[in-house]
Amino acid sequence: MKRLKYFLIFLLPITVGIAFDAKGSLSFLPLIIFFVLVPFLELLIPKAWNTDEASETDLSKPHLFYNLLLYSLVPIQWIFVLYFLSSQNEITDPLTWWGRVLAMGLMCGIIGINVGHELGHRSSKMERFLGELLLLSSLENHFLPYHNRGHHTNVGTPQDPASARRNEVLFAFWFRSQIGSYIQAWQIESKRMQITRQARFSLRNKMVVYSIAQSILLVLIFWAFGKGGLFAFVVASVFGMILLETVNYIEHYGLARKQKPNGTYELVKRHHSWNSNHLLGRAILFELSRHSEHHYKPDKPYQLLNRHESAPNMPTGYPGMMILAFFPPLFFLIMNKRADRVLAVGQ
Repeated sequence: MKRLKYFLIFLLPITVGIAFDAKGSLSFLPLIIFFVLVPFLELLIPKAWNTDEASETDLSKPHLFYNLLLYSLVPIQWIFVLYFLSSQNEITDPLTWWGRVLAMGLMCGIIGINVGHELGHRSSKMERFLGELLLLSSLENHFLPYHNRGHHTNVGTPQDPASARRNEVLFAFWFRSQIGSYIQAWQIESKRMQITRQARFSLRNKMVVYSIAQSILLVLIFWAFGKGGLFAFVVASVFGMILLETVNYIEHYGLARKQKPNGTYELVKRHHSWNSNHLLGRAILFELSRHSEHHYKPDKPYQLLNRHESAPNMPTGYPGMMILAFFPPLFFLIMNKRADRVLAVGQ
């Protein structure tokens, strides 16, 4: 039964499917569930549930169940993209349009990017390809080279655009992180081409391939669904990117690595990432909120990520913290003191 908690992810396509068939305010059902109901329940769920140790005990062995669950989300994501695009012509009011677009954007962020991130860390070429397919559905393929070879190396330093600085406002961070990660992805792939003595713009450069794939996708959407479908897809993708960057913001806010006299930085440790052990967010996001362990051991599959006493914890789960980040003065008031304590202990 402990494995079955990961089936909570299917609450997302179910509610999005309802939103795609609904009109008016009901089309916002997925956002209400994931950003109102889930944060509220995480405040009520007993603390013992929040420290559930399933991942460290009977779930600590590799099992085909965990992989098949991720694989199943790839066709589901693309089916919903096509369903979303094909339903654009029937929308007659702005409220319904925004509800359905944001519902699709929620799938882009949670399934397209988050599950794509998990598969993108795998050693299997097939699994990485599935991750690329998911990220393509959100126009966020550059995330893979940047995240794996940029963010994990430079996290907590000024060189990492996805590490939020102390007192940095979320809305400014969105642009710095998204633009900076895109530039670094090109730099990383260009350097790889130089090392392997390949032409910079050859098809072995992943950023070239990703750019071609995204361009083909956008052209096909325009051809099949018109400018209205293309515009809706781009807006949904941008919302998915905003969700990604908001998560990036809360994951490392204010946790800077110390610089050594020779200019290098201390090794990445568990106290350089914020954790959340709230059960609902953990299950829906495939343990992404156990982020300290993910950075400490990036090759660990999601079900093996555990909590550690040295990992700093956020006061609530990811959905609640994402909402809190939209109110900078309150976010700073709560998180700056916590960050100071974490850094003081880490010295």
